[in-house]
Amino acid sequence: MLYAAFTFWLLVVVLVAWGVRKLWTGIVQPKVINSILLPGTLVGVLGHVLGLLVTGATVRDTTLYKDDDSGEPATTADPKPRIPVIGPIIIGLLPLVACGTGIFFNAKYLGGSVISGMGAEVVGPNLPTTLHDFWQLLRDQITLVESLVSAARSADFHDWKTLVFAYLLVCLAVRMAPFPGNFRGALGAIVLLGIGGGIASSVFAVADPRVQAGWAVVNLTVATLLFLLLLSLAIRGIIGLASVLRNDA
Repeated sequence: MLYAAFTFWLLVVVLVAWGVRKLWTGIVQPKVINSILLPGTLVGVLGHVLGLLVTGATVRDTTLYKDDDSGEPATTADPKPRIPVIGPIIIGLLPLVACGTGIFFNAKYLGGSVISGMGAEVVGPNLPTTLHDFWQLLRDQITLVESLVSAARSADFHDWKTLVFAYLLVCLAVRMAPFPGNFRGALGAIVLLGIGGGIASSVFAVADPRVQAGWAVVNLTVATLLFLLLLSLAIRGIIGLASVLRNDA
């Protein structure tokens, strides 16, 4: 159940991050959004390049920022790693691992005032098995977002560390969305890793302590992305409503 839950929440993170970024690029020019997210892009691209090097693939056509209207990063397409099966999984996962690691260190060294104000963890290693559990899961996510907002409101934003923490957290969390052309590969890598980890833990009756210790990062990332998703949907709705009213006037 531990690996199934971890896989589920990683998929939630990737899909919500992708949705947030899509909403943003529908409101503001993609080049502006990609410029703002540059620190997160740097970490993700470094993870991608590391995955290529570790698996023996060739690094080519990789850049942080394309010189066009999109400003998208470019990654190596069809890298053909020398390690079969495992190679594509490593390449797909390392950008996510890099961003997750960045969030961990960002929270540890810069986000103390915010993290200490958050409530108990509500993203846990158990998945809902009944309809009641499913609705409780949704309620827990609202509670999680509420705890993040409350902690942010009580944080000292006159301290430069808090400002840098908030900025880097947004950049890294939104950049958990796979790079263009790597979306299906990243999702497949998460699922395969979860299945492999679950089988290994069942056979050897052990659970990777890094997975068990990763829930704090998952909580923070899920809370951040859900808050950004709700805020982005509200802004997009207001803009759409204003456009409809203006056209009908």
